[in-house]
Amino acid sequence: MSLPKAARIARRELRGGLRGFAIFLACLALGVAAIAGIGSVRAAIEQGLSAEGAALLGGDAQIELTYRFAKEDERAWMTQNASAMSEIADFRSMARAGDDTALTQVKAVDGAYPLLGRVVLDPPQPLADALATQDGLPGAVLAPLLADRLALSPGDQITIGGQPFRFAARLTREPDNTNAGFGLGPRSLVALSAVKDTPLLAPGTLYETKYRLTFPPETDLEAMKQAAETALPDSGLRWRDARNGAPGVRNFVERLSAFLILVGLSGLAVGGVGVSAAVRAYLAGKTDTIATLRTLGATNATIFATYALQIAAISAVGITIGLILGGGIPLLLAPLLQSLLPVPAVFSLYPRPLVEAALYGALTAALFTLWPLARTETIRAATLFRDAMGGARQLPRARYILATAGLLAALIGSAAWFSGSVMLTLWTAAGLLGALALLAVSAALIRMIAHRARPLSRGRPALRWALAAISGPRSEALPITLSLGLGLSVLAAVGQIDGNLRAAISRDLPSRAPSFFFVDVQKDQIDPFLSLLAGNPAVSETENAPMLRGVITRINDRPAEEVAGDHWVVRGDRGISYAAAKPENTKLTAGEWWPEDYTGPAQLSFAREEAEEIGLTVGDTVTVNILGRDITATITSLRDVDFSTAGMGFVMVMNEAAVAAAPHMFIATAYATPEAEAGLLRDVSNAFPNVTAIAVKDAISRVSEMLGAIAAATSWGAAATLLTGFLVLIGAAASGAPARAQEAAVLKTLGATRGRILRSFLLRAALLGLGAGVVALAAGIAGGWAVAHFLFDTRFEVIWPSGLAIIAGGILATLLASALFSARALSVRPARILRARE
Repeated sequence: MSLPKAARIARRELRGGLRGFAIFLACLALGVAAIAGIGSVRAAIEQGLSAEGAALLGGDAQIELTYRFAKEDERAWMTQNASAMSEIADFRSMARAGDDTALTQVKAVDGAYPLLGRVVLDPPQPLADALATQDGLPGAVLAPLLADRLALSPGDQITIGGQPFRFAARLTREPDNTNAGFGLGPRSLVALSAVKDTPLLAPGTLYETKYRLTFPPETDLEAMKQAAETALPDSGLRWRDARNGAPGVRNFVERLSAFLILVGLSGLAVGGVGVSAAVRAYLAGKTDTIATLRTLGATNATIFATYALQIAAISAVGITIGLILGGGIPLLLAPLLQSLLPVPAVFSLYPRPLVEAALYGALTAALFTLWPLARTETIRAATLFRDAMGGARQLPRARYILATAGLLAALIGSAAWFSGSVMLTLWTAAGLLGALALLAVSAALIRMIAHRARPLSRGRPALRWALAAISGPRSEALPITLSLGLGLSVLAAVGQIDGNLRAAISRDLPSRAPSFFFVDVQKDQIDPFLSLLAGNPAVSETENAPMLRGVITRINDRPAEEVAGDHWVVRGDRGISYAAAKPENTKLTAGEWWPEDYTGPAQLSFAREEAEEIGLTVGDTVTVNILGRDITATITSLRDVDFSTAGMGFVMVMNEAAVAAAPHMFIATAYATPEAEAGLLRDVSNAFPNVTAIAVKDAISRVSEMLGAIAAATSWGAAATLLTGFLVLIGAAASGAPARAQEAAVLKTLGATRGRILRSFLLRAALLGLGAGVVALAAGIAGGWAVAHFLFDTRFEVIWPSGLAIIAGGILATLLASALFSARALSVRPARILRARE
């Protein structure tokens, strides 16, 4: 028979409808919809960021300098090439009103700000009027959170870094807020002229200057970037333009969505179990048809093609439903999503995420249906009339095994290509395959344990029947353990990771982290500042060090990005300290420290772990741009640095003679009892109003909130996986309904009551759910330990409340699925069932 004939047979069989494929369609559609929906939201955000790139950035381009203002030649280049320019200084400081003090992120702006967009204030007024000087006090605009914390009303006086200001209005809209990055305090806006010649922006203090530029519409931004780097080669400038106006937001969205899509693929893997089970059940119900086709001369290839075409058509329906849901729901919810998202998003039908989801769905459907289809080739006609799948060999022919491996490789390769993260994809794939293998082995163990436990159930008929059903040839142990266990494993891993992160913060913070991190301590303030801390009996320990900020521009006389790639050390500016003698508690792992009176060429001690990640060793050279001046230093030692304590730690430490003459400030940490922190902050603010105090607990709390948001997003993805698993569970229960009806009929005939039979069914479900939950908990604990140990480098403890909830959820899910189909099995009369069987 030819392929057209197989297609004609397949079309005629499909006229009977899609009965029996509800779970197949639901599993496939749900997985595709989840991936398409995540991809569509990501595409909407990316389109919004691209369309609003200039507005988010605050100009067509931005030149950022580290802790200095532009020099005359730099300013001249910008003025000559730009249509308009706005100068901004960004720094942290302490805002104070009365006895209340709070950390704030200050943006000092000139009269041209904002070049694009509009600042909205409450009460409404032009920004220039709000920042203007009245009665000798310059104006300040504060974020509502900061104004409420300080209990301010318009006209009240506040101080920022010891400088007096008049609170003019609340900042309700900042057009370039997504460009601000991670801030430890609420925003304040002041006039640049009010702070430029004050200690807040003195040489050596920690601030950044940003020069926003606009160009004529036809300007080539890439050419302009290259022109700036050529004209100002030693400036240490960082260029950003409207093509990627909010790179931090874009990178975060891309990475999080890629991770969530990989979580969605785990849902498709769970759905694949249901797809495979549905195909097996469908083919088992086609025994008469397949036998008849064989009798009429149909070949193996014709039978395979006939049912492969049917499955392909049904898969296309499921994928189409998923694409409609995944692409349509974000469109329907666009107004709500736009109001919830902190970044602009342009919702539309984007082809790429839909194609990506369709490809994942097609590959998953093919992967999980190939073996059931292939096994029909090896079944003899006589066997088909008895049991379609029972007489088939467990493994198909070699060509189908190779085809399965090819489909799996294509699925993993596609995920790596679309996600942009090969290692994350490979680890996710390895985790999924390992979890599936573990669950399959566990299902066999559950059957074996049930078989061994049967003698212990004497005198308890309901338990004995449940154990016999679990260990029997038609056991539901495999589909239930696979479908439910994988979804619960993802949830268990998320719960363990989230719980251990929160435990690490609460466990390690009081004993290891300082109470405050003080910055902008001037050279002539460091001795009285340390005396103040030493005189406070609540302060148990202090540390201090000089600090400059610099940008690594070259490594071994090559551009830093070429050597280090996207490593965090070469992204942006880094803290640099200096020392003559080797500091206490410094442990060198390679090389030697310079002599205390060394005055020769610059030498550098580099953090060991970061050096290994970049590929640096003793003898390499590193060029650092500090305040517009390039300093090339030779690495003479590597040392261990523990950044996890939130204490003093520098990637780079230079010899004193190399940088001590440059303007700089000191930083310090103080360890105090929690109840004394408020008084310590008040004393420091009174004595040194220019010093900025960063509460380490608040900073860690912000990070904890971000991690919590990521964990919540991952939990929703895991919940979708669990929902798919529950659908597969329902499918397994539905396919086993005839067997349960026959079992109930036999037991009734032998005198069993409905109540005892129902208890048997529910015991069976509870035991399988318990087994799946225990295995899922074990897999989740293993995954959580791996993430805690290898990624976060923190101690791991089993979060038992979360783990026990996972086990309870497994039991509840199987009980619900069993209860849905047990009532009908119990209501059918035995004579009807047994007569039909005969």
